[in-house]
Amino acid sequence: MWPFVGVATRRVGVWVRSARGVGHPCLMSSSGRRPDPPSAVGGPSLVQILGGRSGALDASIPPVAFVAGYGIADAAGSASALLWGGGAALAAGAAMGAFRLARGRRPAAVLAGLLGVAVAVLVALYTGRAVDFFLLQIVSNAASALAWVVSIAVRWPLLGLVVGTALGQRTRWRRDPDLLRGYRRASWVWVGQYVVRLLVFVPLYLADAVYALGIARLALTWPLVLASLLLSWPVLRRALPADHPGLLHPRVPDVDGGPPYSGPGHQG
Repeated sequence: MWPFVGVATRRVGVWVRSARGVGHPCLMSSSGRRPDPPSAVGGPSLVQILGGRSGALDASIPPVAFVAGYGIADAAGSASALLWGGGAALAAGAAMGAFRLARGRRPAAVLAGLLGVAVAVLVALYTGRAVDFFLLQIVSNAASALAWVVSIAVRWPLLGLVVGTALGQRTRWRRDPDLLRGYRRASWVWVGQYVVRLLVFVPLYLADAVYALGIARLALTWPLVLASLLLSWPVLRRALPADHPGLLHPRVPDVDGGPPYSGPGHQG
């Protein structure tokens, strides 16, 4: 299960390359050259925080394994089709977890993913309905949509928190009215991905369409995240004035009452 920033979230390097000023005049200094990046940029990237493409793959494989295991056992007339499906999902999750650990993934992240699969399996076994395997995912998407909307309403947009963390800015971006406005607008793109999933998942869940849910779960995982990443940048960029130095250099008021400071490379 993805975290609220899902998350994102979770998947290509487009945002990070853009944020570092590759081909975007908005991220240049007023002299026409790219500003020197601050040392804080050496922290985790946006892709790492959101989970990268591997995160989307990890989230997709256990549901596919569940539907496949359940479908094969059910077609064979097994009375334990749910157990077969749950076992397949857990086995797939464990295999992916072992692979990610071998590739250097943090144990806490791997355990969190396995816990999500285990809870989904337990819910389905408790209710006796295969479609309830997807109930946790539906609730998670609803909660994520709500969290993003609330973050926009209270002027702490989650996209700003994610990107600010990735760029080592903490919350300095929030003191820049232009960046704050941009992050709020771009965060609606991420709300949209959760709403789209709910519009598809909920009717299928109510129709008890377990196989269709499995297909939808696969189709609406990384493609929607990729679309959100690609659409967020132009939305945010259009919210910034032409003379803004870019994401790397929030324009924050000088403590001595001078002009706004935009970080290294800004030609005040």
